[in-house]
Amino acid sequence: MTNDSLANDRRIMIARHLRGRGIRSQRVLDAMARVPREQFLPESMRASAYSDCALSIDCGQTISQPYMVALMTELLELNGTELVLEVGTGSGYQTAVLAELCHRVVSIERHTLLSRQAGAVLDALGYGNIELIVGDGSQGYPAAAAFDRVLVAAAAGEYPETLFEQLVEGGRLVIPLGPPDNQVLQVITKVNGHPVRSASVGCRFVPLITGEPPNP
Repeated sequence: MTNDSLANDRRIMIARHLRGRGIRSQRVLDAMARVPREQFLPESMRASAYSDCALSIDCGQTISQPYMVALMTELLELNGTELVLEVGTGSGYQTAVLAELCHRVVSIERHTLLSRQAGAVLDALGYGNIELIVGDGSQGYPAAAAFDRVLVAAAAGEYPETLFEQLVEGGRLVIPLGPPDNQVLQVITKVNGHPVRSASVGCRFVPLITGEPPNP
């Protein structure tokens, strides 16, 4: 794939798979147009970088489909001033999109290999507002709390209370909830210290795993 063909594929993705499916935030669309998804994939998979589907990466994980990345980002309602916690760095693609739109991102990944790979790509692309952590994302990151927004790129039966507790008042948690065959993307807003839920769309994510991460 040439740079020109990848750039054309990216434009098609924005028009057909994002705007065409209801993504309305121009800030999100612009960020997705700036981030080169192919850089977060092995060379052998780059021809598929802008297909609207999840793709397998190392450690049994996936890079989410572009539409889902855009939708989750849009649901966060970022204005550029926020401190965002991302649970599940994965390839780093969603991390980069968040970094385009907020003040700072703290991203937790339980697989050291993925965190290292993502860090190398993010550094090469020049992102300076991202902190990568290896650990149990279900426990959040108290050292940097409280967060304006939390995005969880893995599914749970119920949202972890610890993540909700690390939100500021008025903050938003976006997370897929439910069993593997019936997950729903949900927004949980902290209002007077209590969760207020709204459901978005059906989805399918890898499970959120708790406990100590595997050894490097």
